[in-house]
Amino acid sequence: MGEVLNLRRARKARERAEKTRDAEANRVAFGRTKAERRAREAQNDLERAWLDAHRLEPDPENCEAVLGKEHAESIECSAPAQDA
Repeated sequence: MGEVLNLRRARKARERAEKTRDAEANRVAFGRTKAERRAREAQNDLERAWLDAHRLEPDPENCEAVLGKEHAESIECSAPAQDA
């Protein structure tokens, strides 16, 4: 005769194993240290500033902040006139 198996315990053990596998996959996919997150945020800020500074038509709201006051004055940093 076979071994008696408690189905509730087997189900819970199987679910625990699945959660452990999912947690390991998430740690690999999303787990970064605080230093890595901050470094990536700093890199993103630099890239965003570089792209904003190289726009063909600067954003009138953000022009001085991105280009600096002397450059903002040298080019036209105002919203384009809209034809009615």
